[in-house]
Amino acid sequence: MTRALLALMFGLLVLAPAAAEEVFDDPAWEARAQEIGRQLRCVVCANQSVSDSNAPLAADILGVVRERIAAGDDDTAVIDYVAARYGDFVRLRPPFQANTLVLWLAPAAALVLGAGLAVTVLARGGRLRREPEPLTVEEQARIDAVLRAEAGQQPPDPGDHGR
Repeated sequence: MTRALLALMFGLLVLAPAAAEEVFDDPAWEARAQEIGRQLRCVVCANQSVSDSNAPLAADILGVVRERIAAGDDDTAVIDYVAARYGDFVRLRPPFQANTLVLWLAPAAALVLGAGLAVTVLARGGRLRREPEPLTVEEQARIDAVLRAEAGQQPPDPGDHGR
């Protein structure tokens, strides 16, 4: 009895993914489901669409898409239904709204900042740093004194203390 129960459970585990892979008999409906699936992100894969993913969760989401199509929903309603269940992250093209503002504006901001940096660098003749200020007469005199002392010409001023 235990072996029969284990065999039944194993069979259900093996057949369960196959049941989730149901497709429409009508090729037009299946093409529509696959097209909608290309607009939805697999939430366990890295930026892969539901139609392209082999993950079990992607198959489940595609099953939900097929259910909504069979229920008579249009494409927008199907996508909205899936997004309501899984969040806007499931959309490969998130809507333009307050919580996705950074996502939409970041590329433009990066482009503007990069262009600004390029203009600044070109305006400076390709230099990012300023040229150093010339030495004052006192600084040059101290350097000359140290160099002469190292060359053995004259000892540095004792009141200078290595400055």
